[in-house]
Amino acid sequence: MLAYFTRPRYHFSSSENCYYDRLPYRNHQVLREPARHASRFISVASVNNTAKSKWLYAFTIVPIVALSNSELVKQPPDVTECPFTFTLDDLKTEEDKNSQFFYDLTPAPEKKRRHNDEERKQNKRKQPVPQGPCWFCLASPEVEKHLVISIGDSFYIALAKGALTCDHVLILPIGHHQSTVEMDQEALEELEKFKEALQKCYGTRKKKAVFFERNYRSSHLQIQVVPLPTSLIPRVQTVFVDYGQSVGLDLDEIPQNSDLRQIVGAGRPYFYVEVEGKKLLHRIRKSFPLQFGREVLACDELLDIPDRVDWRHCKLTKDEECEIVSQFRKEFNPFDFTLM
Repeated sequence: MLAYFTRPRYHFSSSENCYYDRLPYRNHQVLREPARHASRFISVASVNNTAKSKWLYAFTIVPIVALSNSELVKQPPDVTECPFTFTLDDLKTEEDKNSQFFYDLTPAPEKKRRHNDEERKQNKRKQPVPQGPCWFCLASPEVEKHLVISIGDSFYIALAKGALTCDHVLILPIGHHQSTVEMDQEALEELEKFKEALQKCYGTRKKKAVFFERNYRSSHLQIQVVPLPTSLIPRVQTVFVDYGQSVGLDLDEIPQNSDLRQIVGAGRPYFYVEVEGKKLLHRIRKSFPLQFGREVLACDELLDIPDRVDWRHCKLTKDEECEIVSQFRKEFNPFDFTLM
């Protein structure tokens, strides 16, 4: 069960006191789920066993951080189907019994995989309902629609209110979702498309984007997107880590190809920053400075605009916002996949 959820690249066991090198197996259903890396199971015997079974195994493994996604998910020629055949009831029963141990893991129930296209469309329309007025739900009367730049199927891009810079934008879910870890795979794939499109757009200005999310004291997911001159990008990760330590926050680097949904459980607060594919995560356990992301980017080692940390000090008139949105949309349109 643990191997099914964690999907290790190599799984070693010695419980049967024998040597067995199983053919590698897939961790996804072909044409139904996004490709994932394969797993290898190796059983080794105890040292100096009477049957003289092999008790030593040599192998070379390349760290995930050194692999591209295509290299990671490349399937070996002798790969087999996943050997685990749990039913939904089996998974549900075991999950309930062990929820205190597996709260960070998000299985994909088989029943959901069997939904047909129409059922998936119906489920997609069932959005979580906010408990009160929401400034970011696109259908909400409170949303400032003049800030909207581009609209996809699950996400939209809008100019940030009280932006750090004139090209500081937000990526937000159209429906009401609190964090990235609550989004489904299809939505996350669109999120990555928006990130790539924005990077290409900023590239024309010789800039690269820093993405960050604070899932703490916020009811609607907001991916902050702040571009920096390319000359500043190499120092961003170090500045975030150092600044965090100065205020008592530890930011840990996580593998580039890791799934945040398997690291942080739904409903758990966190701060997450991504720059050039490198990802830093802080699990929020107590309090957290709400302007932390802006404070770091505005510090003298990066943008050097400390007077713009508080978004309320950076408000513009509606006419000024409309002018910036119009100009940004013109520059973004050639890279906007929703228009293609």
